[in-house]
Amino acid sequence: MPQERTLDLWHGQIKPTVRIAGSGAPLVFLHSWFGPVWEPFLDLLARDFTVYAPSLPGTGPGDVDGIKALDDLWDLVLYHYELFDALGLKSPAVVGHSFGGMIAAEVAATDPTRVGKLGLLSPFGLWRDDTPIPLVSAMPPQEIVRRVFNSVDHPATRLMFPNRSDVDAVIRVTWAQNCSNKFIWPIPDKGLKKRIHRITAPTLVVWGKSDNLIPPVYAEEFKSRIGNARIELVNQASHMAPFERPQAVADILVKFLKG
Repeated sequence: MPQERTLDLWHGQIKPTVRIAGSGAPLVFLHSWFGPVWEPFLDLLARDFTVYAPSLPGTGPGDVDGIKALDDLWDLVLYHYELFDALGLKSPAVVGHSFGGMIAAEVAATDPTRVGKLGLLSPFGLWRDDTPIPLVSAMPPQEIVRRVFNSVDHPATRLMFPNRSDVDAVIRVTWAQNCSNKFIWPIPDKGLKKRIHRITAPTLVVWGKSDNLIPPVYAEEFKSRIGNARIELVNQASHMAPFERPQAVADILVKFLKG
């Protein structure tokens, strides 16, 4: 099980929980729109790296008001600079999934020195008029499941969509989604396309072949805008590829990060 560390950031207004496990070179993992979940995928990465998995402001235990301290995306990016500094991380590998991928790309674009290698797992952040990304926050849970999982029967769906009888879990997941929505609503294009060319870190873009939320055509969109990037597509996986195919995604990332 990971250790937990609580930080005091943003002039005492944000107190994120950072889960830490493993040994080796540092790797920061920025979680998806569904909130901070320590998943088997992270245990696999912790075999080769010291994994730091921070909660988005507002989503950690005792930090429900943390999101109120950030007004916009630029605040969120600067906050992550502060987070990295508090953890003593100088140019670590950074892996971001979904909404976390959008943050990871923004950090790497706005200050290229802060990211050594970059892993983007089905990230938000770009927009194509010919392939619009649906407004996930307006979907009923059963529609979201269908879009983000290759199989609606996958056990990981219970982590994302807890039974309604578990009121605390439902509130936790719903609030985490609302915290992310603050930065991606109504569409997740907040200008990354204007600065993504500034990313200098070697970048791996990983996408589930069956992603029905952000279609795989966006993998090519990211690759075409980042100078040093390549793509890996994962079979039998949708938007939640790290949950559906943890070993496959971890193997791809470890090979890239250690190469």
